[in-house]
Amino acid sequence: MNHRKFAPRSGSRSSSYGSRPSRSGSASGYQSRGSSFRPSGRSGGGRGRPAHAGQRIDVSRFINKAVVTEVEQKFVPQHRFADFLINENLKTNIIAKGYETPTPIQDRAIPHALLGQDVVGIANTGTGKTAAFLIPLINKVLNDRSERVLIMVPTRELAVQIEDEYWGFAAHMRIGAVTCVGGANINRQIATLRRNPNFVIGTPGRLKDLMERRALDLSKFSTVVLDEADRMLDMGFIADMRFILSHMRDEKQTLFFSATMSRDIEKLIGDFLKNPVSISVKTGDTAKSVDQDIVRTAGKNKIDVLHELLTQPDFSKVIVFGRTKHGVEKLSKLLSDRGFKAESIHGNKTQGKRERALGAFKKNQIQVLVATDVAARGIDVDDVSHVINYDIPMTYDDYVHRIGRTGRAGKGGKALTFID
Repeated sequence: MNHRKFAPRSGSRSSSYGSRPSRSGSASGYQSRGSSFRPSGRSGGGRGRPAHAGQRIDVSRFINKAVVTEVEQKFVPQHRFADFLINENLKTNIIAKGYETPTPIQDRAIPHALLGQDVVGIANTGTGKTAAFLIPLINKVLNDRSERVLIMVPTRELAVQIEDEYWGFAAHMRIGAVTCVGGANINRQIATLRRNPNFVIGTPGRLKDLMERRALDLSKFSTVVLDEADRMLDMGFIADMRFILSHMRDEKQTLFFSATMSRDIEKLIGDFLKNPVSISVKTGDTAKSVDQDIVRTAGKNKIDVLHELLTQPDFSKVIVFGRTKHGVEKLSKLLSDRGFKAESIHGNKTQGKRERALGAFKKNQIQVLVATDVAARGIDVDDVSHVINYDIPMTYDDYVHRIGRTGRAGKGGKALTFID
């Protein structure tokens, strides 16, 4: 447990309001250089994504045997959800979702958030960060229904995931939310914003667009969550983030979550947070429960290698990552032609199609989800047996976020990376 203070450096999808909404609605080359690979192109991932020119990834970093969990020290939470001083109806919903004891980030962040303090949470993916901010902030709104909360995230998938969690915690409470992301009908989002929902969940680009259309007035918001802040910076959203935050009240509560800490992130914290409590429960770059290895494909047809793997019985729920939207779509169709139940998720698909593909994967209606990196941070699916890097990721950070889709919440998982 690590608590310390940061000294501040200076002083699309539309959702219904008040009830759970319905859900309608060229590969870059790599040059082999010994045991390292140098990307020669850009990822098709996010807007403004920087090209990591000349960055090399050591193949040995893709090999890491899972740690035997029995020898690890068992986390003992200081609290139970029943112990938190929160609304009784909220406690009922928490119990209904099957929550009993908090994860480390929940155990340490919720008490500070309930006190109205600014929080910086550094934690690995899949550690329960969403509940760590939703629970105290829903309670805050229940105590004062004039409160409005902005939740800013890097991707559409993550926004939808947070909204799913939100409606479970906020069931039967008559507090509203809207998700504002690109690729969805902006007019519906504007119509819902006119009803002043308590929670607005969105990506920086769409939020800025709504502000410029004068459909979103952040001067009325006194709470903000920045989730996956490092990813937003990686995707080139820093200017939009600063624009959005500059239009909020000076006196506000800010909850800031990131898997990594960089100089840019420290500067953002110093500029916009006031004496935040820093809570770090990060245990390493990758989950210890993920068994990582490489598959050498030199001289072989990659699709045949993938086919052979997917026919093995333990490859029950698999995410396959490719670099480009076109490549991902093509690979998904090739797998379907070979008899596999496969769908794709990438930036060229409408939000509705992306949600339907993700929903089918969650419900085990398909075996394989083929995705670009833009989806890596937003896929929160239980019991993913394998992550396969069909194309090598552009950066090691991308690799970490890809394989974080398996081995979640302490469960075991496997990650394989294809190497020519």
